Amino acid sequence: MKTVLATTVAGVALSAALSAQATVAWQEEQVAEVGEIVVTGTRIRRVQTSTSAPVVNVDREVMDERGYVQAGQALNQNTAVVPSTPMADGSGAASGSGAQYPNLFGLGAGRTLTLVNGRRFVTTADGTGDRVVDTNIIPVGLLKRVDVVQAGGAAVYGSDAIAGVVNYVLRDDFEGVEMDAQYGISSRDDYPQTSLRLTAGKNIFDGRGNIAASVEYSKTDSLFSYDRPSSNLGRLTVTNPDNTSNNDGIPAVKEIFNSHFWNFNYNGVIYSTPAPLEMFLLRAGGNPLQFDKNGQNVVPYDTGTIHSIPFASGGDGWDYRDIAALYTGVERVNASVIGHYDLTDRVRLTGEFTYAQTEGRDPFGTQGKATTVLNTNSPTAGAIMFFNNNAFLTPEARAALEAASPSFAGGAPLWLSKLWDDALPSREFAHTTDVYRGQIGLEGDFDYADRNFYWSASYSRAEVKGETRGWDIWNERLRNAVNAINVDGKIVCRNMDPSCVPVNMFGTGRVTPEMRDYIVLPVGQTYDNTQDNFLATIGGDVFELPAGPLSFSLAYEYRAEESSFTPSQASQQGLVGTGSTSVPTGGKYNTNEFSAELLVPIFGGDFTLPFVQSLEIDGAYRSVDNSIAGRENVWGAGVRWGIVDGLTVRASRSRNFRAPTLSQLFAPSSTGLNAISINPCDSDRINSGPNPSVRLANCEALFAANPSWGPLAGFQDEGENYNNVLVTSGGNPDLRNELSDTTTYGIVWQPSFAPGLTLVADRIEVELKDGLSAFEPSDFLQTCFDSTERNSACDTFTFNDQGHVATAIFTTFNAGRIRYEGEVYNINYGFSLDDVFKGGHYGSLELNAELTHTALLETSVTGYDYLRTDGTTARPDWVSRYDIRYKRGPLRVSYSMNYLPSAKVNLYDTIESTPNPDIDSNVRHSLSAMYDFGQYTVRGGVTNLTDEEPSYPTRSYGDILGRQFFVGVNVRF
Repeated sequence: MKTVLATTVAGVALSAALSAQATVAWQEEQVAEVGEIVVTGTRIRRVQTSTSAPVVNVDREVMDERGYVQAGQALNQNTAVVPSTPMADGSGAASGSGAQYPNLFGLGAGRTLTLVNGRRFVTTADGTGDRVVDTNIIPVGLLKRVDVVQAGGAAVYGSDAIAGVVNYVLRDDFEGVEMDAQYGISSRDDYPQTSLRLTAGKNIFDGRGNIAASVEYSKTDSLFSYDRPSSNLGRLTVTNPDNTSNNDGIPAVKEIFNSHFWNFNYNGVIYSTPAPLEMFLLRAGGNPLQFDKNGQNVVPYDTGTIHSIPFASGGDGWDYRDIAALYTGVERVNASVIGHYDLTDRVRLTGEFTYAQTEGRDPFGTQGKATTVLNTNSPTAGAIMFFNNNAFLTPEARAALEAASPSFAGGAPLWLSKLWDDALPSREFAHTTDVYRGQIGLEGDFDYADRNFYWSASYSRAEVKGETRGWDIWNERLRNAVNAINVDGKIVCRNMDPSCVPVNMFGTGRVTPEMRDYIVLPVGQTYDNTQDNFLATIGGDVFELPAGPLSFSLAYEYRAEESSFTPSQASQQGLVGTGSTSVPTGGKYNTNEFSAELLVPIFGGDFTLPFVQSLEIDGAYRSVDNSIAGRENVWGAGVRWGIVDGLTVRASRSRNFRAPTLSQLFAPSSTGLNAISINPCDSDRINSGPNPSVRLANCEALFAANPSWGPLAGFQDEGENYNNVLVTSGGNPDLRNELSDTTTYGIVWQPSFAPGLTLVADRIEVELKDGLSAFEPSDFLQTCFDSTERNSACDTFTFNDQGHVATAIFTTFNAGRIRYEGEVYNINYGFSLDDVFKGGHYGSLELNAELTHTALLETSVTGYDYLRTDGTTARPDWVSRYDIRYKRGPLRVSYSMNYLPSAKVNLYDTIESTPNPDIDSNVRHSLSAMYDFGQYTVRGGVTNLTDEEPSYPTRSYGDILGRQFFVGVNVRF
């Protein structure tokens, strides 16, 4: 059988490197002879060639020397990838499950396809999410490299390859035993990172086969907002009372720090009326009142400096920094086996097995049970009414309350506004994912009609079992349990239910284990994803042309996907949260897919013309029959033109698609309280959006028609920050595939006058239509207020008597559009220092620059209200990384600089809308080194050498972890 190397060309000839992640030609370990090559982005085997579309890679060696212990860390260094981290963004949302997903060009993680050894992998997200694969489950011990096809790929690989493809290439020839250990810590003596790995492999049956196995473990701890300077600020923006108009040069909002929710705390803030206004706080001697921590006495309550509902600076209210953790801790275990055996000289049996478990622990995965005046209309989350005969009131507290409210002595109620931190065993949510995947295959080649043909057939079965675990309060039981009275010297529930356990709601830490057992329920969800995949391919040379063989590849793929999602019993019965019910859901589909590729050399070899050293065209076609979404035909075509030696231009055009997910189609309808994120009429939003003048005019008209709401100037909807909007969500069974057209063209130059120098530049343009748009309440609101004419989006929400959004909906439509335009650049120069400084052994040096320019990124939910995010912190106009690598014998030293330019959080931010319209640039430096002693190699380094914080006031524009150190050792037997 012909030698076949499962490797990937990095967009140029194998004799050159594209990046600091590629192995350069002048390095001593370069392979002298290369057989046929399977290039990511095509199934046609090619010899020392490159693709018509841009491809880059991340080399395993670089992962080691930079101290990356999971694949996502390396992918985050790619300037075309929007970094994915298990971090809270500061909006109040939780830091999440700890999963990380590649997101090319900011087009969405669900539009980047993940492969392992060129084959699809089962989605690791729950059944309600995109088809994405967590980078945590990739076996680093057997990882050879990560290849990234930038833009397109659906004609070769199918659905989801719109932004591009990430292919994890595993080693199938490992021999020996290798142990690897690494430990890292931040300069603040926190966020420890531990990694252990054992890899072993052996050639068997006189070299006819090889089997290798790897077991690895890594762990990181959680971080809290208090743990980093920028998140510890407790920064928020609130209405600016100094603002007089929308063109006075004064921001509509101002910054506040040490932010607190002044309407409630853990002890319990006391109200005379259950409404979130300062005038309704119960007072004594002019001072608002609360219970002390022990719940024994009523004491003065410091509201702090009140700025709005519900925010204040300082005071005794609930600290905003406690709303969410900063980083989710992640613990991962991976065990993988890969092997092959040559049954004959021309037929090979292959097999792979992977088991991975990832557990993400978010210590503030739930905010706890809130019963506050902010949720006046909620029967489950509103402030708790209590009377003077409550059995847990001490005589001292009762007397103080009756003095402050004489009507309380006569039997009138008061209200307690609090957050329960002692009622739950923990606020932690644990997210566990177990992945099982096995694959078996045959591959080989045969001769026919004086031609050689290669073929393969493989089947894989994969299953993901996921679980989220946490705690919540049984609403009905809590309401009954806190209404406690004294009967014959015994504290009982007022409803006289003998099973009811009275609960002390005054103070904090007063809930006993017996009380907790009565009111607490386990919550969360389980999900199960399965994938069966059969892939058969055949390819080879059809006939010989003057410039070389005309090559082809044919493939048939059958894929069956099934997902099920089961909420906890408490959620199904509506016992917790807002009281809404969640129902189990699931679905399945299968696809039959046929694809064909053709590579036609026009000029090349001995058949050339002046300025036409080589010319080839390639094409791909795929027909997909999805049992739910229907039939789709996609294609790709490309051209490569070698003008002179070392100078090549290339171009490609493709039609790509993404099928709707099972959740987008069949998610059950449910209603519950949630936040809306954005109200366009808010002070800090009203001058933003794609049509600021239209938005302003529509908001002014709405408030003019409802004068009881008060003035528009300074308006802020509390539903932006707090879960008090009744949101109805559900699936849409009428969804279609979304489609995109992608164009790339570029140049690869390896000048003969500078051996070792490679310059690569590619233009990428993507236009997507019929986008699967998740219409959140904020999208409906913006669609309504940013349009010149009233449309149906305006009928999807209602307002309360303060002008705040009261009800809204959340679903998916085929309405979105995306337009992306940009370029990727790579300059790599590798040379021997011995040639520069004659007469010595000085080693070699590699210089690299990788840049991604986003010229345009417009996204529309509705198809006409485009919102530009290029030039923002979400997708900066330029992202760059600069690397220097030095090698001399066993020593390697590496330096890297990451640069983010100045930007805006929102493209239309001005001093009118925010006090920080411009975000400063961000520069981070990293340094590492490794030394090979023969049997073992030691390495160490420091990331973010200067401890550069994220650019103020963001958390993610830069590295909030700060300076981090690592040391590691690799031992080989």
